[in-house]
Amino acid sequence: MFLKKSRASILLTLAAAALLSSCGKLGWGVLLWSIEEPPILSGTVLPVYIRSNIDHVWVVGVPETLRKDKKDPDKIEIPLTQFEFAGSKRKAVKRAGEFAYFASAYAENLQDGLPIRDNPDNNSRRVYRLRVGEIIKILSVVEGAPPISTTGDPLPGDWYKVLTHDGITGFCFSYRLKIFDHNEGPLQAVHVAVRESAPDPDLDMVMSKTWSPEIYQQMINSRQINIFELEKNYRFDPGQDTGIARILLADMEKEFVYQGIYPDGERSWRFEGTDLQMNLRTNTTLAVQFTENTNLKRTIVFVALSADVDDLIMQENARREAQFMIIYNQGPVFTSNNYGTITFTETGGFSWTGYDLLVPRLIPAESKGEGRAYMDLFLAPSFAERYNGAVTFRLSDVRSNNTMRFMYTIDTQGLRLEVVPDYAVENITVTRRSSSPMVLYFFRDSY
Repeated sequence: MFLKKSRASILLTLAAAALLSSCGKLGWGVLLWSIEEPPILSGTVLPVYIRSNIDHVWVVGVPETLRKDKKDPDKIEIPLTQFEFAGSKRKAVKRAGEFAYFASAYAENLQDGLPIRDNPDNNSRRVYRLRVGEIIKILSVVEGAPPISTTGDPLPGDWYKVLTHDGITGFCFSYRLKIFDHNEGPLQAVHVAVRESAPDPDLDMVMSKTWSPEIYQQMINSRQINIFELEKNYRFDPGQDTGIARILLADMEKEFVYQGIYPDGERSWRFEGTDLQMNLRTNTTLAVQFTENTNLKRTIVFVALSADVDDLIMQENARREAQFMIIYNQGPVFTSNNYGTITFTETGGFSWTGYDLLVPRLIPAESKGEGRAYMDLFLAPSFAERYNGAVTFRLSDVRSNNTMRFMYTIDTQGLRLEVVPDYAVENITVTRRSSSPMVLYFFRDSY
């Protein structure tokens, strides 16, 4: 905040300005933040006499038309951050013309803790946290990545380059800003009480992390990654850029529009204006609590994963590809006297011919035996020593009954497939064998 100086200090600065003015002006510039007394609006071109890096001010001239009488000072001090020096008057006039569209544009913050960031992206570093009712100056509109809603759509609004009264410059998304024009009178929010926010490192940490459901951590711990579930990106989003906290899970989607996040005990916070609360149990475990329609409290635990969801998906896809290539490199053609020939392609496709004995028990009569192999199944620990893995064959030329699941074993002579019935699969894990298993053995083709 720009601090008032002693009368002696001001007189010394103005005396220096008067001395310097006898030798000419330092240059010209553009006012970024309106002054109340004397009333000078943002965007006004002003002459510059002194730049004081010690006092962090410019000494600028006051237009004669804005001085009430001859006794009013013809020079005033302006904080360095609230004025843009251009150099010559011609350059200052040009800069004022460029700035004219935003000269009167200000914004009032509607959400306590709304961040100003160092780039127009809600994943970039926060440089300032706004208080409810705090006024900021709009400098320009910029291109940026808007926050994404739970529906996957960008939130309405724009990224603005902004300036705080304290002199912090950065970028803020407009979803929780009330933008207004100021052309006269006091520049202040008269209808919203400003509430001071104490520094809260734990809350900052919560806001900086991505919070995923516990099941994702369980997948990682068990090394059984369900890509289909990860791609849904279930999560808890505190919504610091929007003022809307969101819970997105398989069985629910909830939004909480709040005015601020305030302490409610040790490492606990409440979202003002809602019944939502959260408690940081550990640095990577967050409990979120709210009231359901039955008036019962529900608590959901979320975790901060050691890797991004997208990275986990990429790693799991790479693992599955490597697992499939073991089968491919063993063949890629496998033949059985009774069950035909399976030919794999390097990209995961397969064609199966001569499978008449498997129709219709395993393969539909209308199928041509073409499809893709997916390494999307895992084995229960009791099967890990007897089988190399499990695979899903999905026929691409039939609409119903197009999935076949197998546990498989690879040996030096070929490929052994054991049919896995649907009831033997829980989630993505093969947990049991059929009571009368169908086993198919294919010899590798030799060249």
